Amino acid sequence: MSISVGDKIPAVKLKTMTAEGMAEVDTSEFFKGKKVVMFAVPGAFTPTCSAKHLPGFVAKADEFKAKGVDEVACVSVNDAFVMDAWGKNQSTDGKVTMLADGNGEFTSALGLEMDGSGFGLGTRSQRYALVADDGVVTALAVEAPGAFEVSSAESVLSKL
Repeated sequence: MSISVGDKIPAVKLKTMTAEGMAEVDTSEFFKGKKVVMFAVPGAFTPTCSAKHLPGFVAKADEFKAKGVDEVACVSVNDAFVMDAWGKNQSTDGKVTMLADGNGEFTSALGLEMDGSGFGLGTRSQRYALVADDGVVTALAVEAPGAFEVSSAESVLSKL
């Protein structure tokens, strides 16, 4: 069963890269006391993710802040090194926090995994966006397979 509006974000350890190297991000701390917009992509550097999904959130980062969002984060079932390289490639610094769910534990805990093995991707995350206030999901938009509509930056902004 997948996460729903009203549910608490599960406590899982993610990874991110900092100036000091790889760091652990505890989701219970990351979401605590903040309004967070998190979106997930099936894979870093993949076509829709790189051409539309992540760039939309980078471009609209200031609009999210103006609507009271404390943090915008991108999560993917990729390692922290890949997420860091992708973030640099997409100029996310100071706009979107890049989080790695390398083993898919967070994705699985949310119940939002997908089978990408037909594309050589293995188990990945469905494309989605959520809004959480103090760790509780207040909005959730999960895309239909192959779609990119309800989880775009514009769509999420329209619901804030």
